Amino acid sequence: MDLNRFNPRQRQAITHVGSPLLVLAGAGSGKTSVITYKIAWLIQEAGIPARHITAVTFTNKASREMRERINHIASKDQIRGLTISTFHSFGLNILRREAYEAGLKSGFSILDTEDSKTILSDLLRRESIEDRDIVSGIQQTISTWKNHGLSPNQTQGHTPDPKLVLAANTYIEYERYLKACNAVDFDDLILKPVKLFRSNPPILVKWYTKIRYLLVDEYQDTNGIQYELVKLLTQISGALTVVGDDDQSIYAWRGARPENLNELSNDFTRLKVIKLEQNYRSTRTILETANTLISNNPHIFDKEIWSDKGFGELIQILPTSTDEDEAERIASMILERKLNYKKQFSDFAVLYRSNHQARIIEFKLQHFKIPYKLSGGTSFFARSEIRDLMSYLRLLVNPDDENALLRIINVPRRRIGPTTLEVLGSYAQERQKSLYSCIPEVGLTARLDPEATRRLSQFYNLVEGAKHDLMLGKGIQAVDKLLEDINYRS
Repeated sequence: MDLNRFNPRQRQAITHVGSPLLVLAGAGSGKTSVITYKIAWLIQEAGIPARHITAVTFTNKASREMRERINHIASKDQIRGLTISTFHSFGLNILRREAYEAGLKSGFSILDTEDSKTILSDLLRRESIEDRDIVSGIQQTISTWKNHGLSPNQTQGHTPDPKLVLAANTYIEYERYLKACNAVDFDDLILKPVKLFRSNPPILVKWYTKIRYLLVDEYQDTNGIQYELVKLLTQISGALTVVGDDDQSIYAWRGARPENLNELSNDFTRLKVIKLEQNYRSTRTILETANTLISNNPHIFDKEIWSDKGFGELIQILPTSTDEDEAERIASMILERKLNYKKQFSDFAVLYRSNHQARIIEFKLQHFKIPYKLSGGTSFFARSEIRDLMSYLRLLVNPDDENALLRIINVPRRRIGPTTLEVLGSYAQERQKSLYSCIPEVGLTARLDPEATRRLSQFYNLVEGAKHDLMLGKGIQAVDKLLEDINYRS
């Protein structure tokens, strides 16, 4: 493999095997190329079959980019069986293969953040709590506990703080609900594999035999339970490369622990550290400014990012009095530079810190008739009402789709509470049938009060009516009527 395009430290990172490796990669240092070429090098030069290599990233976008790059430097035959995924997709793959051992049935449901919040809201409504901030706070607390590997019982009796007591009690009810409905949330996708590996050594042996080399990107963003998963899979073999930069950690608010980089040297005594300090993206002006700002941060590792791209233009800092003035300044500067310097609109980019800033900027761009593309905005299919409708359609096509049912059984609000769903879930597990197929059964009716039975029946009849229209070939009419029935017709 020709590695002449890389600098000496990059080549060293690509070819290092025999001990765990930490690559400290500053911004713009070519880390993605290093990771992808290392995967290819492990396959082509080190002789490790692709099916025994796993690369883990933090976003679907990063995962797609890595796969696209590896497709250009290795053949399809060489990379057949290679795993490149996010942490959560990786955990989900483990759970799907080991569902029974993890205490789940096959076909378990995965609840997203909004699904979890809805369940917690219903549980807290029992305590006459409907404050959204309290619900969000408890959701975050439970997520933090899971990211630290704490079970419901481990959160009990340790504090007199009434908020934490409420969160701990809600955690117990929440987990009972998930078990009854054969469901997991996003945090469980990491927590449950870790618990499984700790409690079942033969399963762990199977997985670290399967994964002969593990690579992890953006390691500074790992939380406690993600780090534990990495340790369990690689601490014996040491076949591990992690890439990270403590100066790029921005997710501490959701449990990320940049200190995990430092703990590597304690947990992996033969750890080798390689620093990638040359920046290929930015001018010296930008890097010197960044280094000055970063120098105020507490550092786990010292490094100095540098560039040979020249000094470049000076950075301008332009104060404005309001966000509207700022947005108007941005739009007018784009127009001015387009006219004076013969630029295209596609030559400009506007970066903003928070999504709420985008609205006023979009308004001003539209006002000045400046065409733009919003990157990272909410996809049409990510909108909650579209996801609700898609879940209805999935349930019509596949009544055994538990994930779809749990999402829309209270859309619109039917007051089918957690207690009713727990009874339904337990009954379905006893009968070894899907939740939906159990709703009309007499055995379930005997366990519910008349009002709960009536609410479930209304939902069931709505879905059955739409299914009947579909069977008659009236697909458009079925969807149209469904929109009316769930009050989604605007």
